[in-house]
Amino acid sequence: MTVPSGAGAYESVNVFFDRAADRLGLDDGERELLRRPWRELEVSVPVRMDDGRIQVFTGYRIQHNGVRGPYKGGVRYHPLADRDEVRALASLMTWKTALVDIPFGGAKGGVECDPRLMSTGELNRLTRRYVMNIEHLLDVNRDIPAPDMGTNAQTMAWMMDAYSQIHGYTLAIVTGKPVELGGSAGRESATGRGVVTVMLAAAREAGTGAGRGSVIIQGFGNVGSWTARIAADAGFKVVGVSDVDGGVYRPDGIDVESLLAHSHEAGTVVGFPDADSVSNEELIEQPCDFLVPAAVGGVIHAGNVSNVRAGTVVEAANHPVTPEADDVLNDRGVRVLPDILVNAGGVIVSYFEWSQNLYQAHWDERRVNVELTKIMRRAYEKVSAAAKDQGITYREAAFLLGVGSVAHVARIRGFI
Repeated sequence: MTVPSGAGAYESVNVFFDRAADRLGLDDGERELLRRPWRELEVSVPVRMDDGRIQVFTGYRIQHNGVRGPYKGGVRYHPLADRDEVRALASLMTWKTALVDIPFGGAKGGVECDPRLMSTGELNRLTRRYVMNIEHLLDVNRDIPAPDMGTNAQTMAWMMDAYSQIHGYTLAIVTGKPVELGGSAGRESATGRGVVTVMLAAAREAGTGAGRGSVIIQGFGNVGSWTARIAADAGFKVVGVSDVDGGVYRPDGIDVESLLAHSHEAGTVVGFPDADSVSNEELIEQPCDFLVPAAVGGVIHAGNVSNVRAGTVVEAANHPVTPEADDVLNDRGVRVLPDILVNAGGVIVSYFEWSQNLYQAHWDERRVNVELTKIMRRAYEKVSAAAKDQGITYREAAFLLGVGSVAHVARIRGFI
């Protein structure tokens, strides 16, 4: 199955869903039930800006499927967080939570804005108004938001406070909060830690030995920076990194701690003195063992996939490889480790945080990391075994397991 040129993110993601549905033998009605979001809300989010004018943003909360548990998914503040993108991300959350076997469904939220151009006060007001407009969809047993691109622990604190002002003090209504406000130890590093756990498992499976291999990371936000730090600690050689402004590359390896210090001071990795400057596009095309897209979707596509020289692509971002590019990489023998497996660490530790909040408990960071690693390794082993047993790709195996799990529970509950 192919996807039309120029198709949106949601249609592209459904290429992989349809392939899984074919293998599972789902009929047309079952496919439609599992493919379509169960609820979509679009809201206007008017904000009084610091200069006194009112600017109206558009926000969304899309609940894709809740058959396996409460809806779970982040809130993204980004200029491209439109309905199509949020819908695609919500569907990926459904298959992701099912694949790693945590008791959630899939949802996503978004506001079309550029948080880099907004003050702290403007973001605070934006967040509170957004919560006011979607709070009737939220509940600790119905829908629990979390941070995503453009949002962070502070955003979640504002969301929790705004919801609590309406419904009473409710810690478990969002995850990814500051530790001082009921957040979980290890949550900030969770996605990056999960990425590296998968890389280590893949390295062992390939026979190269745990921690061996060169790594390029495209994107140096929360996920990319933690991936770089944890990968370096695990023995990988980080040779290239980029952020929205550009990248740096050094075949002999980059001192990650020095790069982090430079990025913190300069606000970008650009200008790091101990590496060559490259563009984001050029960085993706450099040779490496593991290429980790950790920013936005669609960065590896039909136009540049032939220039990718990585042995394995590790999807830390959501849908960073288009279906056309995925087929090309598979034909070339490049292993692609899919997003619904690779970046599941964040939602796993969100599950831990939600559970701790409900029971008024607190886990130390060691316990969080041990339990996270256990779940990620188990999920990787399931995907790897299914890929080998059926002679399919890791992505096809991951979607087969995720979609199959949701379909199975839907039948038990009587939906299909």
